[in-house]
Amino acid sequence: MIAKLKGLIDSVGEDWAVVDCGGVGYLVSCPARTLARLEAGTAATLFVETHVREDAIHLYGFFDAGEREWFRLLTTVQGVGSKVALSILSIAAPEQLLQIIAAQDKAALTRANGVGPKLAARVLAELKDKAGRLTLGGFAPATAAIAGAAPMPAASGPMEDAISALVNLGYRRLEAFQAVGEAARELGDGAPTSTLIREALKRLGKELTR
Repeated sequence: MIAKLKGLIDSVGEDWAVVDCGGVGYLVSCPARTLARLEAGTAATLFVETHVREDAIHLYGFFDAGEREWFRLLTTVQGVGSKVALSILSIAAPEQLLQIIAAQDKAALTRANGVGPKLAARVLAELKDKAGRLTLGGFAPATAAIAGAAPMPAASGPMEDAISALVNLGYRRLEAFQAVGEAARELGDGAPTSTLIREALKRLGKELTR
């Protein structure tokens, strides 16, 4: 099985690249975010997931191992094949996917080609527990984890009520989740919904004025 390719990029297409390794060209399907970092004639290393079928061998390439792990995870969801998994990884980096799943942001996932509301809901439901263990050991956004901040709590109770209220005001669910999560982390357990909304709006106001 091929796990990694290192060589020169021979050519790049809409959803594929050819990697020249010692004179042998390997056709590799890639998400858009990986393809954007590849240029014909330059050296590159791709982490590869190999799928073997009776009639074909398909290679899927990723710029880093984290993307490959998420590809494997996404394809465990019923209805998510390789093409849809690549589409999802084309619209969001692994750390963004973690936030989307933590926020249960169905609208964000439906931006990916081939993902409708029902499939988006299934992905969020099935990966809610798996994704946290795979990436950070919890539903903390990667930026917070890197900075050494405390994990952002999952949405429930007053947090979920506050997020819903902000969504009704016109904010996207993911940005509402992040603002409410930061407020909840600062205020501690027991903060009422009204306080969470007020503090979250302050944060959202700062973001809008930057």
